[in-house]
Amino acid sequence: MRHAENHTNAVLQGLHHSMADQAAGPVRELFTDISLFLLGSELSVDELVQRFFDALFPVVYSHLINPGPGEISPGYAECVRSSRRDVRPFGGAPGLLADQIARSGVSGKLLLQALHLGIEVINTTDHLQLSRECRRALLKMHYCPHCQGLTESKPCMGYCLNVMRGCLASMAEIDAHWREFVHSLEGLSARMQGPQDLEQVLLGVHALLRDAVGHAQKSGPRLSAQVHKLCGTPSRKPTQLVSIQLSSSSSRDSVPLKAPVRPLGDSLAVRRRDFLSSMRHYRTYYGGLADQLCVSELVFGDGQSCWNGTDIVKRFVLTSQ
Repeated sequence: MRHAENHTNAVLQGLHHSMADQAAGPVRELFTDISLFLLGSELSVDELVQRFFDALFPVVYSHLINPGPGEISPGYAECVRSSRRDVRPFGGAPGLLADQIARSGVSGKLLLQALHLGIEVINTTDHLQLSRECRRALLKMHYCPHCQGLTESKPCMGYCLNVMRGCLASMAEIDAHWREFVHSLEGLSARMQGPQDLEQVLLGVHALLRDAVGHAQKSGPRLSAQVHKLCGTPSRKPTQLVSIQLSSSSSRDSVPLKAPVRPLGDSLAVRRRDFLSSMRHYRTYYGGLADQLCVSELVFGDGQSCWNGTDIVKRFVLTSQ
């Protein structure tokens, strides 16, 4: 989100340097509103986009359509802002942007909600409450051999699996739902392509904004006449000569910003792909947790002596002749 905002501001600096600083505020508010929408706010996408173009119109009008010495007064700027939906300076750009954000935002919003759900599941199962029977079984499996002086023994695989699967039965019940959750994430991610790819839509805001401002410039005479009819002659705040000279010098010395180059592999699509690849490794996590614990931590390898709950036995490995 921050990258898309910076990218939009950088392009505005290059194309319309005179108004870029004042346009940064509406641009920042637009991306903030989009973030709030994705996080579950009840904001209307159409309204937040319309509000952005409302705030942008006085800036475009003052600098590109009817430029003059000094800035237009706050009262006149408010009149220009209020007239935007009537005079339609940006053509179909507001509706197009709202449609793009709404379509791609649905998938983005669902993905965030799904990730929050996954976090809740993990946090809920992070602290397992062991039953009394489970604690007794674990105690017997780990420490009963010590009573016979067998302090270095470990449980046999079958015995370990029986105990751990009993202790983790509640986890196993989650397994089918967890598998479906991972599968749903994969399906949702697969749909986030083209117009459904929120990242690409947001990174393309600058192009749509460029066309919208260009449309307003081409319609300059019509817009000037309509705004004059609605708001009267522009009222501008006087600007001191020294300030103008400083501003002019600053403009000559400044270099338009280039759109920031994003590191390769830093895109949301790449991160999403890597995340899902990691999730696939844990698709069977809850169903196979007992097996993982027994194999990786609790039992000896094949061919070694182990505790079967009653005695130490030798575990033999069958080999093909």
